[in-house]
Formats: sequence, C-alpha cells, structure tokens
Amino acid sequence: LASPETSVSVAAHNAAIGLAKAPGCTGPWEKFCFGLDASALQERLFVSEENVDGFLGTVLCPSVCSQSALESQPLIEVLDVSEDRIQIRLK
Repeated sequence: LASPETSVSVAAHNAAIGLAKAPGCTGPWEKFCFGLDASALQERLFVSEENVDGFLGTVLCPSVCSQSALESQPLIEVLDVSEDRIQIRLK
C-alpha cells in the first residue's frame, strides 16, 4: 500500500477507506478482508471475470454436476466495472 495516498472518511453511520497500491505493484486486487479485529475478518472479492465465474460455478453447479451440465452453463464475461455500474455479458 502507498500510505500517502491512503484516505479515511468517517460519518455517523458509515466509514470509507481509500487504498492505493505502492509504486511498482501492478494488476487488479482479487479480494480484501475487513473486520473489527484480526480474529474476526470477513473476506470479500472484487468484481472480476474470474471471481464472477468462480462464484457462479459454485452456485449454479455443485461438485456433483455431470459433464453435460458443465458444458451447458452460460459464459459470463465482465465487460466494465466502474464506481456506479457493472456491465456483464452472458452467452
């Protein structure tokens, strides 16, 4: 993390933390953890094509699925992610 670019905004019912990667650190973040302390952290995934595919693979087809069920699953492609929208294409 790049500490000078990190920011914190706290309101009565909300808190926002802005994080920035250190110079030289590239690629998207896959997940983050949050919680009141280190013993009670919750994990959340960022929206990416791989994370969407993995999530839908576990929800739509449990480990007992047949090969034909796997072949008939929709193809999901994350086209665009921004602060106010996400665009996903299903084939």
